[in-house]
Formats: sequence, C-alpha cells, structure tokens
Amino acid sequence: MNCVTCKKPMVVLELQEVEIDYCLACGGVWLDAGEIELLVDSKPEADRLLAQLGERQNRQAGKRKCPICLKKMEIIIIGPKDKVQIDHCRKNHGLWFDRGELETVLTIFDTDNNSAVRGLLKSMFGK
Repeated sequence: MNCVTCKKPMVVLELQEVEIDYCLACGGVWLDAGEIELLVDSKPEADRLLAQLGERQNRQAGKRKCPICLKKMEIIIIGPKDKVQIDHCRKNHGLWFDRGELETVLTIFDTDNNSAVRGLLKSMFGK
C-alpha cells in the first residue's frame, strides 16, 4: 500500500496482534476498519471513541483519498480540547493518522497512562 500523503510505499507493523500500515517517510499510519478499537485497552473507552467517530457534526470534506477505494475521505475532528483531525474513509475502509495523531487519539481515549498500547507506541515510534 502507498501512503495517502506522500505516496511512498508503507510497511506493515504488528502492534498487539493488530496490523498497521506505517509510512517511514512521513510517519503516517493507516488502520483498517475495526483496528482502532482493538488498540484501546478498555471497552468503555473504545465505545466512546466509536461514538465520537460516528458523530456527523464533527465531519468535513477532505482532500486525501482512501488507499482501498480511492474515494475522497472525510475529516473527523476528535477530542474535547486537544482536537485532532483524522481522515476517515466514507465507505468505512479505515482511518488515516498523520505523524503523532494516533498516539494523541489513544491518549484521549485510553485512561490508563501506563497501558501496554502506549508502551508499544513509544517503543515503535520513539514517543
């Protein structure tokens, strides 16, 4: 798969049995549908994240294209105060995170600051 931002080939990384596509050039991350909730350690927080992803008022038209269907994605604004804009395929193929956005979203929705996911992200991405 090629990066939706810089068009460079991406590598596949496995994070807690979830495969993520990672761009070595720009640091972007693609998660296929259903993978983001697997990365959030608690069920209530995963449900809260999915509810926010489903809110229509937080969406706007985007310019990037989904690497699966090649249709323009929409931008979803996430977070109560430290807002993050992520790209979401309108056909629910997945989510695109620019450098650092995945960790920010997981921080918002993962209440355990010492979670295994956060530790893995730090070891993989040096954050």
